[in-house]
Amino acid sequence: MQSRSAASRGRKISIVAPDLAAGGMTRAYALAQALVHTGYDVEISGLKLTAGPLYPVPPSSVKVKQIDSRNRLFGLLRLAFALDGDIVYAIKPRLSSYGVALLKRRLSGTPVVLDIDDWEMAEMASSSRPPGEKSSRPRGPRFTGARLAGRARRMLRNGLRWLDPADARYLRWLDKTICSADAITVNTRLLHAHYGGTYVPQCKDTDIYDPDKYDPERSRRRYGLSAYIVLMFPGTARPHKGLEDVLTAMDALQNRNARLVIVGGRNCCESYVAQLMQRWSHWIVRLPPFPQAQMPEIVAAAHVIVVPQRDSGIARAQFPMKLTDGMAMAKPILATTVGDIPEILGSSGYLVAPSNPEQLTRVLKRILEEPQAATTRGRQARERFLRCYSLGAVGPVLSGVFETLR
Repeated sequence: MQSRSAASRGRKISIVAPDLAAGGMTRAYALAQALVHTGYDVEISGLKLTAGPLYPVPPSSVKVKQIDSRNRLFGLLRLAFALDGDIVYAIKPRLSSYGVALLKRRLSGTPVVLDIDDWEMAEMASSSRPPGEKSSRPRGPRFTGARLAGRARRMLRNGLRWLDPADARYLRWLDKTICSADAITVNTRLLHAHYGGTYVPQCKDTDIYDPDKYDPERSRRRYGLSAYIVLMFPGTARPHKGLEDVLTAMDALQNRNARLVIVGGRNCCESYVAQLMQRWSHWIVRLPPFPQAQMPEIVAAAHVIVVPQRDSGIARAQFPMKLTDGMAMAKPILATTVGDIPEILGSSGYLVAPSNPEQLTRVLKRILEEPQAATTRGRQARERFLRCYSLGAVGPVLSGVFETLR
């Protein structure tokens, strides 16, 4: 039964996502469910800037509207006119979400709330050349035909970059305008210290994520995992996620029944997964992406959820959703002491230092040798989840942000 407050009943929130096919959608779905739980009418809108289907598939309780346009920038303008909520809630400070929300406010005065769930500037810096480092491109005569042609090509590419809503120049500009939002929500303490706003952690629907509804053995049989001790990583594999450390620990442990099961993930990171498979295919099982409604059954198949984040600016600013996946489903969680992870888990998880395969090996061995103790930790994680990260816990906090914008 949804708890509906008189203040929120009848008010519509337009959530604008940066890309319906990649990035930010899991967070958008969770926030939408929390708002629906407190009585708001909610619709997620956006463009598909990445090829492929909606990722991940939305839960049945969430309405999603895709704006179609061959021209991306014209599509963003159409998106701004399509937003019809009393408040616009932008996911991430991107041109295709926050930029559109600011345009909508300029056109109609609609208040804008911005959600920040990643440190976008840290991620951009990690993929660019370090400050002061000069290009290694060889220099030659300044005015040869080849150099002039190369300069013309670079100027053309530079001009075309303005047509890309995800271009870093837009990101830098929008980062400077974050204070223009009428309200801000963040999901980690680091982001709160940097941007202010209201701390709104990740959340899950306890009616869907209910371990009592699933039989782990049946789930393992259904997904071809019956023969394995399942160390599950549900999400997109990227270098800062620390999967190489887990696989190195598995090399040391040499438990022939153990497998690292990587579930889903975005297409943009397939080359990295291929590198992992090339070296550690004997330890890895790949499962495809699944709809949100199916994920509790997938997670039920796990013996352990692994969240081995490496220590970096990107990782410290993230709230790994895999934590709430595992906590909600009463699974023991093996994670690293990076960012907010120790606070999120409290005493309900197994914590090790980041980038430390030796310590991972020891703790993983202890988990597998003491299954009853691990089960107890999982139940404690579920109890903590209900107190802190359920829709009933997070919804009122989120509603409090929106009730200030009347």
